[in-house]
Amino acid sequence: MPRAVLLFRLVVRPMLRDRLRAALTVAAVALGVAVIVAVDLAGEASMGSFRSSLETLQGSASYEITQVGGIPEAVYGDLARLPEPLVFSPRIEGFALLPGTGEEVALFGVDLVGDPTLREPGSPARPGTTDLSELSDLIDGPSVWVAAALGASLRLSPGDPLPVVAGDRRMDLRVRGIVEPSEGGRAGRFLLVDVALAQRLLARAGRLDRIYVHAPPGEGRDWTARLAPLLPPPAALRPAGTRTEDNRRMLRAFRWNLRMMSYATILVGAFLIYNTVTAYVVRRRQQIGIVRAVGASRAMVRAAFLIEGAVFGAVGALAGLVLGRVLAAGAVQAVGGTVSALYVSGAPGEVAFGPGAAAVGVAAGVGTALLSAWRPAREAAGVAPTEAMAPPRLDARAAAGGGRRSAVTALVFAALAAGGCLVPPVGRIPVGGYLALVLLAAACAALSPRLSATALALAGRLLAPSLGVVAKVAARGLAASLGRTSVIVAAMSVAAGLVVSMGVTVGSFRETVDDWLQSRLQADFYVSPVGEGGRGAGSTMAEEVAARLAAAPGVADVGRFRAYPIRYGGTPATLGLADVALYDRYAGIEFLEGPAPAVVWRELAAGGSVIASELFSYRHDAHPGDTLRLALGTGVADLRVAGVFYDYSGERDLLIGDRTALRAYLPGPRLSSAGVYLAPGADFEESHAALSRAASGLGVEVTPTRTLREQAIRVFDRTFAITYALEAIALFVAVLGMAEALLNLVFDRRRELALLRMHGASMGQVRRLVLVQAGLLGLIASLMGLGLGAASSQVLLRVIHKQSFGWSLP
Repeated sequence: MPRAVLLFRLVVRPMLRDRLRAALTVAAVALGVAVIVAVDLAGEASMGSFRSSLETLQGSASYEITQVGGIPEAVYGDLARLPEPLVFSPRIEGFALLPGTGEEVALFGVDLVGDPTLREPGSPARPGTTDLSELSDLIDGPSVWVAAALGASLRLSPGDPLPVVAGDRRMDLRVRGIVEPSEGGRAGRFLLVDVALAQRLLARAGRLDRIYVHAPPGEGRDWTARLAPLLPPPAALRPAGTRTEDNRRMLRAFRWNLRMMSYATILVGAFLIYNTVTAYVVRRRQQIGIVRAVGASRAMVRAAFLIEGAVFGAVGALAGLVLGRVLAAGAVQAVGGTVSALYVSGAPGEVAFGPGAAAVGVAAGVGTALLSAWRPAREAAGVAPTEAMAPPRLDARAAAGGGRRSAVTALVFAALAAGGCLVPPVGRIPVGGYLALVLLAAACAALSPRLSATALALAGRLLAPSLGVVAKVAARGLAASLGRTSVIVAAMSVAAGLVVSMGVTVGSFRETVDDWLQSRLQADFYVSPVGEGGRGAGSTMAEEVAARLAAAPGVADVGRFRAYPIRYGGTPATLGLADVALYDRYAGIEFLEGPAPAVVWRELAAGGSVIASELFSYRHDAHPGDTLRLALGTGVADLRVAGVFYDYSGERDLLIGDRTALRAYLPGPRLSSAGVYLAPGADFEESHAALSRAASGLGVEVTPTRTLREQAIRVFDRTFAITYALEAIALFVAVLGMAEALLNLVFDRRRELALLRMHGASMGQVRRLVLVQAGLLGLIASLMGLGLGAASSQVLLRVIHKQSFGWSLP
């Protein structure tokens, strides 16, 4: 009972009395928790939906077989005749554009007649309205089955026509049925056709993209040794789900960066909780002394103020969970757009608010509150009855100096931060870099009392000529409460540092990408299949397109390019086959390592060499002179690295070789894209019209280079929209902190303000006093934030960004 009375009088009653200050603190915690929850939910929705889209037709497969350039159909025939209890499911994968809506959806080709896994209960691609045993459905015109979610949004029914564009080919299909999702799975938005029709649509005659291998349930036998001899040397046999794990690894670093930014928001809120509980300790110092005098132990007092902090954290966490669920709806669009632009195509899934997200939010709110309240609670527990009427120890300690100690502490933190920058990443997660950012914030907080005292003394003298006595009183009032003033300055400086560092990082990245686009895109026009599926999705166009473009008036050269998805060192990559002679003629690639560009181009043209992107070089430690062994379409090639070049086209490793030299391994004549170079003096608009006429009816689009640059920058800005939002929220939380700090100053000095009014100070002068104090706090915090942001931006640019993604930003 005595403890309950103590708790009520020391904690509950003051919180109920000071509702505004309590509400500000709870709001700061709620915003921090909301950001953490929203980012976590958005990331999970994005990753979950993309994982689901990749596994849509995987089912219960145990293995998957792939080959650069496609698997010959004869391999599937040999496997199907094996006297083993295995089931093989051939797949064709690509993207199709729906002209009616402009939406691009996944297109899967499956063996609708011979694949028994499609008829099993729970199959992820089980047609629900048509009996596939009736071959007339396959013979009577091109047939398509539509995913339930897509069919519902387009209001499609069996028998409806559905025109689609795949690559450079358009075809009118007939809807034969609706594909029901597996139990508990996501419906997705995809089209399902017979494998032969998919080969026609995507121009992959005689080739398969993937063969899934289904082993008997419950049998733990390793089938690798049995199947490997039947596969051609370039083919790869891997456990099913490898692509999902590849994308999960790529997305992990991206999600960690978002998480760390969201944690920075709650860190700013932690300063506010610290400041609030400290203010309560100072204001109730006499009460604490009385309670201690009548027998309360230090542990009881400490527990009372820790409970106070926990109440702030718990109430803020509960409000943050609700707000986070609301914010997640917008965050999932921003995060999903980023993931779709940088990693894999698809649409984000639904936001699933489960116990895990709630636990993270509550732990963040309550945990942060307890850590923030620990020091003021210990300060309260240390109050002796004889010291109850003495000046507040926290402010006295800060005012007493300790400048050398704070400088040494800050130096130690800075040295530890420098050491953290040297720590290698753990699974592509820059743990040392994140630790360095926290240590830099700690160094800033350690210096805050000393720098604040110096700045306030200087400000009082400099502002006195223009503001008179108001400036001196404002500066001295803040200096008298230096303990709490320095805490709010530290909070504001951390928020300002976050804004500055992220602004510098994003701005540097944006400028780098813009400069790279200017130098890399040297052609006047670029031609690609209609839609966005050409980016790594395997969409191609006929060689005839390049021939027609070359014959158009005003055209000097046409550069041909073909992209193949490959794997190297256990990670996905892209192999590009290009007309290297044009690279030599139109300088568009900048090298980090290697000989002079002319030497590199001659080496590529001679065959047996490739150039590697910076990402590939960083992840695989590949440098000029090293040899790479690649399993390609018709064999295994040993290719020498001739140079390492800058590339910001995506988060996937890139190798480029000469198209003529490497077609010995990959003889396919089709193209992924083409660049058109105009002759000197050619009229741009007339040439654009001529190229459009030449490409008419071929299922491709002709895009001016400047349009591509503008689109790329728009995608970039959309990609970092979530970053800007997190910065704004962190700054808003810091503003709440300043408001709460000023309220504390005003309420704690009501007697002093009353004396000023009694001695003739007007209401306007008192108002100016408070505004000047706010301005001084903001100015000091901004200057410290600039320093913190400058240091943090170097960590972000040189350590975190490099270790997470492999890009350097010159």
